[in-house]
Amino acid sequence: MRVSVVIPVYNERGSIVEIVRRVVNTGIPNELIIVDDCSRDGTAEILRDIKDGWTDKNCNLVIDSHSRNLGKGAALRSGFQHVTGDVVIVQDADLEYDPKDYSRLLAPILDGRADAVYGSRFLGGEHRVLFFWHMVGNKILTLFSNMLTNINLSDMETGYKAFRAEIIKNIKLQSNSFGFEPEITAKVVKLGCRIYETSISYSGRTYQEGKKINWKDGIAAFWHIIRYNLFS
Repeated sequence: MRVSVVIPVYNERGSIVEIVRRVVNTGIPNELIIVDDCSRDGTAEILRDIKDGWTDKNCNLVIDSHSRNLGKGAALRSGFQHVTGDVVIVQDADLEYDPKDYSRLLAPILDGRADAVYGSRFLGGEHRVLFFWHMVGNKILTLFSNMLTNINLSDMETGYKAFRAEIIKNIKLQSNSFGFEPEITAKVVKLGCRIYETSISYSGRTYQEGKKINWKDGIAAFWHIIRYNLFS
């Protein structure tokens, strides 16, 4: 199977070169799709340099961009339109999620057991010790989502997800921001997809290091869970 990796990017000049290097060094993706969501910190210029210097014949590079900042969900929608692979991995542009875990994400799909795989930060993988209340918030959101979807995920809000490409292409995504996580969860459940979880490592960032999600996104997530489970 051909593997496509989609990376939404917004103001990640300090990490974009390194995450691209790590993704390519796994030797797994056949296609790398990067969507710059109107970065203002020089990320766009770095991406142009990456494109100009690209020499990897085993991995096709696609770079798209937005003329204004629309959010992670919108960047992923743009990226999914370019996918030609059989499996899609969502990869954040920061260094919180390690591409070395790709084999874990892909295994249940490649052997025919799963349509979607979630990389859980709470199943025992090594992780940087950080915010207690972020952990509590994630668990509450996952519990609320599970109540409406009737599945038993441990980490709905994880940024590491893999899907059979045909699943993604048959879902009409609407959320522009971090609402992508509850939206895609609700919709793959409604499609009757086989969902697996696997442990992953996690190296969270502090806000001083560039972390973007905040309490307002957590509050909005409750609405997204209700909207996409009950009204979509």
